[in-house]
Amino acid sequence: MRILLSNDDGIHAPGLGTLARILAQESHEVYVCAPDRQRSATGHSLTLHKPLRVEHAHLDGPVAGAWSTTGTPADCVKLAVSELLQEPPDVVISGINSGPNLGSDILYSGTVAAAMEAAFMDLPSIAVSARKGEPAVYLTAARFISRFLTTFKQAPRSKRGLININIPAVPEAEIKGVKLCQLGVRLYNDTFEKRSDPNGRDYYWLSGQAIEDTEAEDSDVFAVNSGYIAVTPVLFNMTDLDLMNRLDESKQLSTLLK
Repeated sequence: MRILLSNDDGIHAPGLGTLARILAQESHEVYVCAPDRQRSATGHSLTLHKPLRVEHAHLDGPVAGAWSTTGTPADCVKLAVSELLQEPPDVVISGINSGPNLGSDILYSGTVAAAMEAAFMDLPSIAVSARKGEPAVYLTAARFISRFLTTFKQAPRSKRGLININIPAVPEAEIKGVKLCQLGVRLYNDTFEKRSDPNGRDYYWLSGQAIEDTEAEDSDVFAVNSGYIAVTPVLFNMTDLDLMNRLDESKQLSTLLK
């Protein structure tokens, strides 16, 4: 398969390097285009008001080509597919991210945004993230993705959708299985820590912990916390069809212009 890899942790992130090496060693044609530095939590932002710089990058393993850019994860995929690759990839994979992308995380995640950009282009796409742990978790995730690809081309997929995969941080032999899941809620008890710089000017540092004790048992959050690999199909169409129908039935909007 011709595979395009990207991420939001940067071109030299260990998760990306592990995935590129494993897939290239299995005779896939692997290309990499990733940010030149950490770009976590950038969401689906694009670079519009300054130029994108691109440089060739060296990665371990027999990859067919690798580039770093000054742009966001979504920029990387858009640029690679439109300009850098001679032919479209068979699949775009974003990751392996350092840390999970569960529930509402996907709205902020640059990892998921890179895969979603590919989905906008109607390319098969996967976002893969792993709970922070020993480096071996990246190898576990890469091996799973390699096996997942053997059936991915034949599996049903939604037009302009992606597959979001999260790997628990447990030894490979202790993973309990794979679960198809819904997105969880994944709320945070956010706090801003107020600090002062050496010049006496105040600044704020965002921190917080995920609130996971109320997650449903069919959610991706619950699955990963329980030692399962969570696989979640995701669509970017966020239309609330139920509310749309109820508003239509109420006729409230039809009276506003009278």
